Amino acid sequence: MSGNGGVREVPGRAAAVTPVPSPYAAQETGASDGLRGVADGPRGVADGSKGVADGSKGVADAASEGKRARARLRAWAELLRLPALFTVPGDALAGATALAARPDRRTLLAIGSSLCLYEAGMVLNDWADRAEDAAERPHRPLPSGRVSPTAAFTAACGLTAAGLALATRAGRPALAVAAPLAATVWSYDLALKHTPAGPIAMSAARGLDLLLGAAAGAGRVRPALPSAALLATHTLAVTTLSRQETREGTPTAALAALATTGVLTLTCVVRSRRTPCPPPNHRSPDGRTRPARPARPGQGAGSWPGSGPGRQPGRGSGWQPGPESGWQPGTAMERQPGPGRHPQAGAGAGAGTAYRSPAPLAAALAVAYATTTTRAYLHASLNPSPPLTQQAVGAGIRATIPLQAALIARSGSTATATATALLTAALAPVARRLARRVSIT
Repeated sequence: MSGNGGVREVPGRAAAVTPVPSPYAAQETGASDGLRGVADGPRGVADGSKGVADGSKGVADAASEGKRARARLRAWAELLRLPALFTVPGDALAGATALAARPDRRTLLAIGSSLCLYEAGMVLNDWADRAEDAAERPHRPLPSGRVSPTAAFTAACGLTAAGLALATRAGRPALAVAAPLAATVWSYDLALKHTPAGPIAMSAARGLDLLLGAAAGAGRVRPALPSAALLATHTLAVTTLSRQETREGTPTAALAALATTGVLTLTCVVRSRRTPCPPPNHRSPDGRTRPARPARPGQGAGSWPGSGPGRQPGRGSGWQPGPESGWQPGTAMERQPGPGRHPQAGAGAGAGTAYRSPAPLAAALAVAYATTTTRAYLHASLNPSPPLTQQAVGAGIRATIPLQAALIARSGSTATATATALLTAALAPVARRLARRVSIT
């Protein structure tokens, strides 16, 4: 090899030339890469901006979908009138306690049936009035288009079927009451609402709802009829007042509702329940023997009070029924309710009847019932405009809860009745708070 620079000689072959790299090649490559990076920079920024925009769009779509879901839920809450739903459980509870029955699984089934049938009536009411609401209440869910009429009618049918199914689970007596209750609800909404029989049908539905709880709890309804009548009377007054909540009315309906509230309050506070005096030396179901009462003139020792001289309750003088007998004298005047229960006199009981005043809790709840409605009824009577009438109707609906609680407390002074009454009364503030967000009428 000689000093030929970049040429190398190989024997027998042509000389190979080895290229010498230019000292400026690396600089040129780096500059080219830099220019390419500078060109790619805006493209990366653009891609990043597009990603941010896509993310923002996804967040906006999610927020929009969530907003639409909340709007749908609110529309159904308005259609179902959720605050009024809290006035339903007290019906079944009042019916069960009216027969001194402890609420159990069948009572819960009756409450579920009542809730379904009540909401079916609410939805069906708006479905039947959708044309009228389009002119008078265009903000309602159906005329505003937030809920379709098909969906509303389907929901009413489904809720009715569910209510009857739950009543079937509660037993045949409960179904025997739930079936006419469902028929009354549908008849009111589709045919009777705008007739003079409308308020009567609505009050009958509320009374049947209370009897549903009685039928599920004890299989019979007759002892619960007085409580059902009181609750139906209140509903009759409120429904009559509601017929003028969309137009300028007269003070008559509000004054009638106010008078009805006063009568029902006095009935719950003043009216005493009459119970027969026990026979002499009566042994109560708890095993304790009561001392004999002094005989009155014309009444033999050991005779049944009020039965007349010498008339005995079916056995000899001084008969002391044991705990297993449930104290059933067996006389024609005093028919006893069954084993282990304290007897209660019928409406025609005469001498020998003790008068027991209602518990203080019942009186307090009756006063709460009156205070819930009095002010609103007075305002509606002084100015029967639609806004004030609607407020009065809403107050009347909410007042159903303390009235139910008063009826429960009035049924007895047992711990079960007291706890049930307090539990029912606790629903009132919940309904009032929810009514501030969703209309109850």
